[in-house]
Amino acid sequence: MFSRVLRSSLSSSRLSYRSFASKPKCVMLNAARLDFDGRMDWKKVTDVTEFTSYDISATEEIVPRAQNMDIVMNKEFPIPGDIIRALPPSVKLIAEAGTGYNNIDLDACREKGIAICNVPEYTTEAMGDYAITLVMALSCSLAPQMKALAKGDRRYMQQCHLGHLDHFEIRGKTYGIIGGLGYIASNISKKALNLGMKVIVSDMPSTPLGMRDSGVEVVSFDDLLKQSDFISPMVPLNKHTKGLLNADCFDKMKPTAYVINTARGPIVDQEAIIDALRKKKIAGAALDVFGEGSAPPPPLPEDSPLYDVFDEFENVILTPHIGWQRVEARQRVVDGCGDNIAKFVRGEAMNIDMTTGLPIR
Repeated sequence: MFSRVLRSSLSSSRLSYRSFASKPKCVMLNAARLDFDGRMDWKKVTDVTEFTSYDISATEEIVPRAQNMDIVMNKEFPIPGDIIRALPPSVKLIAEAGTGYNNIDLDACREKGIAICNVPEYTTEAMGDYAITLVMALSCSLAPQMKALAKGDRRYMQQCHLGHLDHFEIRGKTYGIIGGLGYIASNISKKALNLGMKVIVSDMPSTPLGMRDSGVEVVSFDDLLKQSDFISPMVPLNKHTKGLLNADCFDKMKPTAYVINTARGPIVDQEAIIDALRKKKIAGAALDVFGEGSAPPPPLPEDSPLYDVFDEFENVILTPHIGWQRVEARQRVVDGCGDNIAKFVRGEAMNIDMTTGLPIR
């Protein structure tokens, strides 16, 4: 299943087909965020709704475009409380086309009686693949060799001219995953174990007990920082995790360690990681997310110090939040939204508990 369904997100919002004179009306606010190449099949959504889609919407267009709609579908676009409170009473569901939902004001939805659903597992394979891709790229100094060639430096095209660059096998290396083993982290750990790596996770309450017998070792947060060759924070962005990897953390890491962030940018303190790179407290970094944590993340400003670090250090990889964008993952989230909407209009349970605002797993 694309979305684990355990109980109602908001019992007062349960609806069935009998609640509608015809198919419920659904508007997609930013279809181009998913279907930027025209390869998505929207049949699972159109089969159960009268579907209207816009490539992109401005914030001030959300309320007008939601008029007479029963369902608002959205991919990461911020929907703040004032917008939610201004939505017409016809709107009973916001279908988030993704895993994270920190872009939606949950308190305002609760007040308004609007249910929320997400698709927590759609990008598990894609993000797992991408994290391991970054591990492999860092281990063989792929980025600096490509950077040099792009600048016209052909020395790296000569055999045995790696010089000072890192070039090592990942078998036997330690991959530290901060935050337990959710969908994506579990996928990463399995791939890493299959490649002969040692996987350790921080001992947090979210760590599923069942994973402790699968070759994954649970350690303290400090021990993870000290032991890992590669470190990935795999936590949602909230007030507890913002700046989780800070200067104190970098002081505890090996000087040969690499940090990989494919979660949300502000989980890693930007000034601290730049300082750690410049002072050689860590060997390098691969960042697929940055900015203030919004999704989609805004483009890096032209004067971002991350560009300076990218130019200054060979062992830094920056990518614009591309880990989730594989065609199969995007189709999976479209289909997952269709499944969620179908369950909703049949009055079946949804996958977000609005009393806590957390996914039920």
